Amino acid sequence: MRISPEYRDLNLQLHRSNPDYGRAAHAIAPLVVHLARETKAQTILDYGCGKGTLRPAILALAPELVVTEYDPAMPGKDSEPSPVDVAVCIDVLEHVEPDCLDDVLSHIQTLGQGGAFFIVDTVLAQKTLADGRNAHLIVEDAGWWRNTLGQYFNILAAEPIAPEMPERLLVVAVPLPRQ
Repeated sequence: MRISPEYRDLNLQLHRSNPDYGRAAHAIAPLVVHLARETKAQTILDYGCGKGTLRPAILALAPELVVTEYDPAMPGKDSEPSPVDVAVCIDVLEHVEPDCLDDVLSHIQTLGQGGAFFIVDTVLAQKTLADGRNAHLIVEDAGWWRNTLGQYFNILAAEPIAPEMPERLLVVAVPLPRQ
Protein backbone atom coordinates (compact mmCIF):
# COMPACT_ATOMS: atom_id res chain seq x y z
CA MET A 1 0.00 0.00 0.00
CA ARG A 2 1.37 3.41 -1.00
CA ILE A 3 -1.04 5.54 1.06
CA SER A 4 -3.81 4.73 3.50
CA PRO A 5 -7.28 6.15 2.86
CA GLU A 6 -7.13 8.04 6.16
CA TYR A 7 -3.81 9.67 5.30
CA ARG A 8 -5.01 10.49 1.77
CA ASP A 9 -7.91 12.39 3.37
CA LEU A 10 -5.59 14.25 5.78
CA ASN A 11 -3.35 15.32 2.89
CA LEU A 12 -6.28 16.49 0.81
CA GLN A 13 -7.56 18.45 3.79
CA LEU A 14 -4.16 20.13 4.26
CA HIS A 15 -3.96 20.97 0.54
CA ARG A 16 -7.44 22.52 0.64
CA SER A 17 -6.93 24.47 3.88
CA ASN A 18 -3.43 25.78 3.10
CA PRO A 19 -3.00 27.48 -0.29
CA ASP A 20 0.82 27.35 0.00
CA TYR A 21 1.03 23.62 0.80
CA GLY A 22 2.29 21.64 -2.20
CA ARG A 23 3.29 24.69 -4.26
CA ALA A 24 7.07 25.07 -3.81
CA ALA A 25 8.39 22.68 -6.47
CA HIS A 26 8.37 25.28 -9.26
CA ALA A 27 11.59 26.75 -7.84
CA ILE A 28 13.40 23.49 -8.68
CA ALA A 29 12.41 23.54 -12.37
CA PRO A 30 15.82 24.76 -13.63
CA LEU A 31 17.55 21.83 -11.89
CA VAL A 32 15.04 19.35 -13.31
CA VAL A 33 15.45 20.74 -16.83
CA HIS A 34 19.23 20.57 -16.48
CA LEU A 35 19.00 16.92 -15.36
CA ALA A 36 16.63 16.09 -18.21
CA ARG A 37 18.94 17.63 -20.78
CA GLU A 38 22.05 15.98 -19.31
CA THR A 39 20.39 12.56 -19.38
CA LYS A 40 18.57 13.15 -22.69
CA ALA A 41 15.27 12.49 -20.92
CA GLN A 42 12.14 13.31 -22.91
CA THR A 43 9.51 12.35 -20.33
CA ILE A 44 9.30 13.38 -16.68
CA LEU A 45 6.90 12.38 -13.92
CA ASP A 46 6.32 14.76 -11.02
CA TYR A 47 5.64 12.12 -8.35
CA GLY A 48 3.73 13.68 -5.45
CA CYS A 49 3.01 16.79 -7.49
CA GLY A 50 0.78 18.52 -4.95
CA LYS A 51 -0.85 21.51 -6.58
CA GLY A 52 1.17 21.00 -9.75
CA THR A 53 3.46 24.04 -9.92
CA LEU A 54 6.48 22.13 -11.26
CA ARG A 55 4.97 21.07 -14.60
CA PRO A 56 4.24 24.58 -15.96
CA ALA A 57 7.61 25.83 -14.68
CA ILE A 58 9.43 23.02 -16.53
CA LEU A 59 7.43 23.55 -19.71
CA ALA A 60 8.17 27.29 -19.64
CA LEU A 61 11.88 26.43 -19.73
CA ALA A 62 11.75 23.33 -21.93
CA PRO A 63 8.49 23.03 -23.90
CA GLU A 64 9.83 19.98 -25.74
CA LEU A 65 9.60 17.87 -22.57
CA VAL A 66 6.54 15.79 -21.71
CA VAL A 67 5.72 16.23 -18.02
CA THR A 68 3.06 14.18 -16.26
CA GLU A 69 1.82 14.49 -12.70
CA TYR A 70 0.85 12.03 -10.00
CA ASP A 71 -0.35 12.62 -6.46
CA PRO A 72 -2.56 10.05 -4.73
CA ALA A 73 -4.05 12.76 -2.48
CA MET A 74 -5.07 15.12 -5.29
CA PRO A 75 -8.27 14.41 -7.21
CA GLY A 76 -7.58 14.48 -10.92
CA LYS A 77 -3.89 13.69 -10.39
CA ASP A 78 -4.37 10.35 -8.66
CA SER A 79 -4.54 8.04 -11.70
CA GLU A 80 -1.85 5.40 -11.97
CA PRO A 81 1.09 6.95 -13.87
CA SER A 82 2.97 5.41 -16.79
CA PRO A 83 6.73 4.82 -16.81
CA VAL A 84 8.89 7.79 -17.82
CA ASP A 85 12.54 8.59 -18.42
CA VAL A 86 12.95 10.43 -15.09
CA ALA A 87 10.78 10.49 -11.98
CA VAL A 88 11.02 13.67 -9.93
CA CYS A 89 10.03 13.56 -6.28
CA ILE A 90 10.40 16.93 -4.56
CA ASP A 91 9.55 17.32 -0.87
CA VAL A 92 7.45 14.15 -0.92
CA LEU A 93 9.23 11.20 0.73
CA GLU A 94 9.29 12.80 4.19
CA HIS A 95 5.48 12.99 3.98
CA VAL A 96 5.04 9.27 3.22
CA GLU A 97 3.64 7.04 5.94
CA PRO A 98 6.60 5.04 7.30
CA ASP A 99 4.84 1.71 6.68
CA CYS A 100 4.27 2.69 3.04
CA LEU A 101 7.77 3.95 2.20
CA ASP A 102 9.02 0.67 0.69
CA ASP A 103 6.00 0.45 -1.62
CA VAL A 104 6.40 4.09 -2.67
CA LEU A 105 10.11 3.67 -3.42
CA SER A 106 9.45 0.48 -5.34
CA HIS A 107 6.78 2.32 -7.34
CA ILE A 108 9.15 5.19 -8.17
CA GLN A 109 11.87 2.68 -9.08
CA THR A 110 9.49 1.10 -11.60
CA LEU A 111 8.28 4.40 -13.03
CA GLY A 112 11.58 6.29 -13.39
CA GLN A 113 13.16 3.97 -15.91
CA GLY A 114 16.16 6.19 -16.59
CA GLY A 115 16.52 7.64 -13.14
CA ALA A 116 15.06 9.63 -10.31
CA PHE A 117 15.64 13.05 -8.79
CA PHE A 118 14.70 13.51 -5.14
CA ILE A 119 14.71 16.41 -2.72
CA VAL A 120 14.06 15.31 0.85
CA ASP A 121 13.76 17.45 3.97
CA THR A 122 15.53 16.03 7.03
CA VAL A 123 13.85 18.24 9.65
CA LEU A 124 10.34 18.73 11.01
CA ALA A 125 7.86 20.62 8.84
CA GLN A 126 6.32 23.93 9.78
CA LYS A 127 2.90 22.48 8.98
CA THR A 128 0.73 20.16 11.04
CA LEU A 129 -1.85 17.63 9.89
CA ALA A 130 -5.45 17.90 11.14
CA ASP A 131 -4.78 14.97 13.52
CA GLY A 132 -1.98 16.94 15.23
CA ARG A 133 1.01 15.14 13.70
CA ASN A 134 3.82 17.01 12.02
CA ALA A 135 3.41 16.98 8.23
CA HIS A 136 6.83 15.30 7.92
CA LEU A 137 6.09 11.76 9.06
CA ILE A 138 9.66 10.61 8.38
CA VAL A 139 12.39 12.79 9.86
CA GLU A 140 15.76 11.16 9.30
CA ASP A 141 19.27 12.37 8.51
CA ALA A 142 20.99 12.35 5.13
CA GLY A 143 22.80 9.07 5.85
CA TRP A 144 19.53 7.29 6.58
CA TRP A 145 18.01 8.57 3.33
CA ARG A 146 21.09 7.55 1.32
CA ASN A 147 20.91 4.03 2.77
CA THR A 148 17.15 3.75 2.29
CA LEU A 149 17.17 5.06 -1.28
CA GLY A 150 20.23 2.89 -1.97
CA GLN A 151 18.08 -0.21 -1.56
CA TYR A 152 16.20 0.78 -4.73
CA PHE A 153 18.58 3.06 -6.62
CA ASN A 154 22.23 3.47 -7.47
CA ILE A 155 22.92 6.85 -5.85
CA LEU A 156 24.90 9.07 -8.24
CA ALA A 157 24.84 12.15 -5.97
CA ALA A 158 23.47 12.89 -2.51
CA GLU A 159 24.27 16.26 -1.00
CA PRO A 160 22.59 19.31 0.49
CA ILE A 161 20.74 21.25 -2.19
CA ALA A 162 22.68 24.38 -1.15
CA PRO A 163 25.26 25.21 1.54
CA GLU A 164 22.75 27.43 3.33
CA MET A 165 20.18 24.59 3.32
CA PRO A 166 21.93 21.53 4.79
CA GLU A 167 18.56 20.11 5.88
CA ARG A 168 17.40 19.70 2.26
CA LEU A 169 19.00 16.68 0.62
CA LEU A 170 19.27 16.44 -3.17
CA VAL A 171 19.60 12.89 -4.50
CA VAL A 172 20.14 11.88 -8.12
CA ALA A 173 19.86 8.15 -8.74
CA VAL A 174 19.27 5.43 -11.30
CA PRO A 175 17.12 2.40 -10.52
CA LEU A 176 18.80 -0.80 -9.42
CA PRO A 177 17.68 -3.90 -11.33
CA ARG A 178 14.50 -5.28 -9.75
CA GLN A 179 14.89 -8.62 -8.05
